[in-house]
Amino acid sequence: MEFTFAHNNFNVLNLEKSLAFYREALGLKEVRRYEPPDGSFILVYLGDGRTTHQLELTWMRERTEPYSLGDNEFHLAFRVDDFAAAHALHEKMGCICFENQAMGIYFINDPDDYWLEIVPAKR
Repeated sequence: MEFTFAHNNFNVLNLEKSLAFYREALGLKEVRRYEPPDGSFILVYLGDGRTTHQLELTWMRERTEPYSLGDNEFHLAFRVDDFAAAHALHEKMGCICFENQAMGIYFINDPDDYWLEIVPAKR
């Protein structure tokens, strides 16, 4: 028996705002979308165009309150080939929420405050 990663899920309050953030901050693009006939939720799968792993964004029609992320002790990590350019972009966007210069990494947060780790491709 073998298991492989398929996707991670983040529930989002404002789907369009989240899609714009992931497109601008990380270059992720919509791979597929599911909307049930009753319109109660929307699933949007984002991909990086190079790997098979996807990020599923779930929007719930009835949800009006921000999601509680607890202590927010989880995150997704992204490798980037041009760390300095990525840092400059994220600094301009105002989404850097934590930096660990000693480790050579930093974190950005999305519109729902999920943390995303940015690491250089070569470490």
